[in-house]
Amino acid sequence: MDSNNEMDPAHQVPDGVDEKTVRALGALSKALETTERARGHLYGFHQLTGTADFELDDAVKLLREAGHEEQADRVKREIVGRNVIPGHWTFQIIEAYNSTYYQPFSALERDIVDEVAGGRDHLLEARLKTMRRTHDHPDHTATPSS
Repeated sequence: MDSNNEMDPAHQVPDGVDEKTVRALGALSKALETTERARGHLYGFHQLTGTADFELDDAVKLLREAGHEEQADRVKREIVGRNVIPGHWTFQIIEAYNSTYYQPFSALERDIVDEVAGGRDHLLEARLKTMRRTHDHPDHTATPSS
C-alpha cells in the first residue's frame, strides 16, 4: 500500500454503513471521549484532595510549634482525613463513577461500534483525515510508514 495516498483499511467505512451512521458513531465516540476527560478530572480532584490532606500535617505541626495547640487540634480533628461528601473519600467517588457510569458507557460504545461498523473505530475522524490532509505531501501520509 502506498501510505501516502490510500486510506488505512482498518478505518474504511464498511459496506452498508451510511453517512448518518458514521456521524452517529462519531458523536457517540466524542461523548465517550468527553467522559474520559471528566474521569481524568476526577483523578485530578482525587490527587489534589489527597495532597491537601497530607499538607495539613505540616500545618498542624507548624501550628503546634508556634504554640497554637487548640487550633492544631481543630485542624486535625475537623479536617484531616475528613470525608469529602458524606461517607466518601475521593477514591470511593471514582469507584462509584467507574462502575455506575464510565464502564457501562464504555462497554455500550464498544458494543455499538462492533454491531454497526464491524468494530472499526474512528470512521468519522479517518474520513476527516482523508479530506483535510494534503495528498502527496510527506507529512500528510494516510498511514504510518512501515
